[in-house]
Amino acid sequence: MTRDEAASLLAERGVLPTAQRVDIALLTLARPQHLSAEQIIGAIRANGLKISKATVYNTLNLFREKGLLRTVDVDPTRQFYDSSTSAHHHFYNVETGELTDIPLDSVVLHVATDLPPGTEQAGVDVVVRVRGRRAE
Repeated sequence: MTRDEAASLLAERGVLPTAQRVDIALLTLARPQHLSAEQIIGAIRANGLKISKATVYNTLNLFREKGLLRTVDVDPTRQFYDSSTSAHHHFYNVETGELTDIPLDSVVLHVATDLPPGTEQAGVDVVVRVRGRRAE
């Protein structure tokens, strides 16, 4: 993805393509991936660019609101930003911190109770936590 392509994508979604937003878009939207805000900040700074944590978090939240990213909460203190916005689930390796996609049709759920009156299902997010096999 080029800077111009990133800027066009942002503009199409109603996001003003500032230089910093384009930098974040290039990093997060160029391919399917899962990145934490800390990884994004580190990568941008490793490229010699200055950016504040607040700018990164605000931009990621804006991208999420505009449907460019989705968030995946793997535990109460850790969140990833997923550039694949189609419905799918995840494996989370608790030892390595790696998040891997699971195709939507690979997980079958059965909710054994009716939804509360006056509600409808808005979505289901499944995170399967895994770790390396223990020696027996």
